[in-house]
Amino acid sequence: MISAVEESNNKKPPMPLLISFNAEEVMKQAAASTRRFEEGNPLSILDGIFMAIKDDIDCYPHPSRGGTTWFHKVRPVHEDAVCVSRLRNCGVIFIGKANMHELGLGTTGNNANYGTTRNPHSIERYTGGSSSGPAAIVASGLCPAALGTDGGGSIRIPSSLCGVVGLKTTYGRTNMKGSLCDCGTVEVIGPIAATVEDIMLVYAAILGPSPADRISLNPSPPCLPCLPSPASLDALRSLRLGKYTEWFNDVYSTEISSKCEDVLNLLSKTYGCKITEIVLPELDEMRAAHVVSIGSESLCSLTADYEDGKRSELTLDTRTNLAVFQSFTATDYVAAQCLRRRIMYYHMEAFKKVDIIVTPTTGMTAPLIPPSSLASGESNLQVSGYLMRFIIAGNLLGLPSISVPVGHDKQGLPIGLQLIGCPWGEANILRLASVVEELCLGFRNRPSKFYDILKAV
Repeated sequence: MISAVEESNNKKPPMPLLISFNAEEVMKQAAASTRRFEEGNPLSILDGIFMAIKDDIDCYPHPSRGGTTWFHKVRPVHEDAVCVSRLRNCGVIFIGKANMHELGLGTTGNNANYGTTRNPHSIERYTGGSSSGPAAIVASGLCPAALGTDGGGSIRIPSSLCGVVGLKTTYGRTNMKGSLCDCGTVEVIGPIAATVEDIMLVYAAILGPSPADRISLNPSPPCLPCLPSPASLDALRSLRLGKYTEWFNDVYSTEISSKCEDVLNLLSKTYGCKITEIVLPELDEMRAAHVVSIGSESLCSLTADYEDGKRSELTLDTRTNLAVFQSFTATDYVAAQCLRRRIMYYHMEAFKKVDIIVTPTTGMTAPLIPPSSLASGESNLQVSGYLMRFIIAGNLLGLPSISVPVGHDKQGLPIGLQLIGCPWGEANILRLASVVEELCLGFRNRPSKFYDILKAV
C-alpha cells in the first residue's frame, strides 16, 4: 500500500491522492494491528483495514489543511474527530489525509495547491468534489473505504463519477465534532466505500451523537437491514419508489437517465417495487436557498482568518466563491430558511406517497480537466450545475441519500443512481442500494488505474 501511494505521486501526470502521508505512522498502526491478531484479540471486523480521511476531518497526528496552504497554522490538530476516534477504536489503520477541493468549495476536485486528483477510470478527467481524494482512493483499490464530508454533494458527486458507493446520512446522525465545518446546518461526515456492505460497516462504526454535540436531534435508534433475509426481500416488494420524470431527465447526456431508468425497470420486474410519479415544486428555489445557506455558513466559519489577510493565500476559484457569498445578507439567509421549511413540506408530502425518491446522482459523467486549470483552478458554473443537479435536497433538508454505481456511458465513465430517503431512513436506502448493486454488478468495470493490493503482496 505504501509503495502504491508513492507510485501514484510519481506518475506522469501525478495523481496526488493524499495531502498528508507518513509511511512510518502507517507501519506503526499496522504493527499494532498485527499484534492484536497474533494474540487473538482483534478489536472488530474493521481491525487492520486501511482507510483514508478527507483533509477537513481531524486525524491526529496529521494536520487538517482543508486543501489550503495555511488552515493548519491557525487551527492545529490535537486529537481525532469523533468519527475518526470511533474508527480508531475499531482498529482501523489510517493511511493519511486525502486530497480535496480547497475548503470544499467546489464540485470538481480541482486543487492547485497540492495537485488535482485524477479519476482512476480516465486520468484526463475530474473525480468530482469536494471529496476527490477519498473517492479516487477507494476507486483505485488502495482502501476499501474512506471518510468524506458532504455539504453540497461532496460525497455523492465524486462517488458517482468514480464508480463507488457514497452515503450522506440524515443531518445529526453522525457527529461533526473535529471537522472544519462543525457549526453548519447542511454538512455531514459520511463513508465512501467499494460496496454497500462496506458502507454499512463504516456507517455502523461512526454513527451516533455524543455529549459534546453542538446540536443533538435525539434521532430514532439506527437500524441496519439484514440483507440476505426473506424479511428484507419482502420489504423490497412493498417499497414505493418516487420518480419526478421532468427532473429525472434533466441531464447533460440521455445516457445517464436511460441507464438509471433501466435500473428502475429491473427493480420493478425483479422485486416488484412500485414506481410512482411525483412532483417536487420549487427546485430552482431549493438550489438558491442551498447556496445562500452553505455560502453564508462557510463564510461565517472563515471570517476572522479571511479578514486577517488569508484571502490572498486562497486559490482564485475559492476567492470567487467567497466573494459571491459576501454579497449575501442576513435577510437573504432568513429568506433561505423560510424556503427551506416550505420545500421540506413539499418533500414530506411526497414521502406520504413513496418511501424513496430516485434520481440520477449527477447530471453528467466525469468532465475533462482543462490543462490550463491545473495551475490556478477553475470556475465553471455550468459544470457545477450539472454535477449538483440532483443532490441539493439531501443537504438543504438533511435527508439521507446514497449514490450507487449502475454502469457506464459509451466512454466508459461511471454513472450513479441516487436514492433519497425520509429523515432517519438510512435502513431503507441501504437495503435498496444493496439490491441495486447486485443487479448492476455485471455492468461495472474496473478502473484503468487500479492497485490490486492483495496480488501485490
